[in-house]
Amino acid sequence: MSQAPGADRETTTGGRGHLCWAFADVGEFVAGARAFLVEGLAQGKRVCVAAPGDVAELGRRFADVPGFDDLLDRGAVQLRSLDRLYETDVAVDADEQVRTYAAETGAALAAGFTGFRVAVEATRLVRTPAQLAAFASYEHTVDRYMAAYPFEALCAYSVPTLGTEVVDKLAGIHPRGNVEHVPFRLHGWGACGAVALEGELDLRSHELFGWALERAAAHWGPGEVVVDARELTFIDHHGLLGLAEQAARRGITIVLRTRRFGAARLVDILGIDGVRVEQAA
Repeated sequence: MSQAPGADRETTTGGRGHLCWAFADVGEFVAGARAFLVEGLAQGKRVCVAAPGDVAELGRRFADVPGFDDLLDRGAVQLRSLDRLYETDVAVDADEQVRTYAAETGAALAAGFTGFRVAVEATRLVRTPAQLAAFASYEHTVDRYMAAYPFEALCAYSVPTLGTEVVDKLAGIHPRGNVEHVPFRLHGWGACGAVALEGELDLRSHELFGWALERAAAHWGPGEVVVDARELTFIDHHGLLGLAEQAARRGITIVLRTRRFGAARLVDILGIDGVRVEQAA
């Protein structure tokens, strides 16, 4: 089961403020969300926590944040119950959700904050296959928004409720998080539609990568799609063939920018169409 990392990891977004937070109990969720929000407050952002249950109870869980009552009064901290925001088993509409957060970010900036940061206990939003597919679409859509605007999010998921397999899928499509055993991360990054691919693609990655790739590629095209793979340490032929399959299905060319020479040799030896490997600095 995924375990919470130390405090340094909790409060570090690594320059990409979109985190997957796996938790075993409410205490782990609160600890991760609290650190994420406190970091945002220190940066002058408006912060929000959204979770199932009563808002008053939610407030009690975060009451130890320094200056909590004053922060609530001046709108620097917001608390929301997911019970009032989403119906049971609803599938999130990716574009509508991003528009909502765009409005929230705009309102925060207009109020004098430097941005908007939200921690969401999102377990109830991914419990069914339809919800999971819709939320995966949202994750890639919101990544592109985050690249251009000062919005950041921590998406928290209960491992006992969802199971390790589902949480691993979600971790694999976030730029950062506390699920350290996931072999790769495939996520949107950049308003122009660029994609980032990090980690390793080997035998243990095949099934998980296939799932993530299918959801990500739905947002790709037309023309060329750049996959920034500078932080990818290894890719086998199965990974390259998976990229080629998506390129053929969608009528696009995938440009894989990597520091690894082996990928270009494999593409050449196997005669893989639809994937062009470029050497990255």
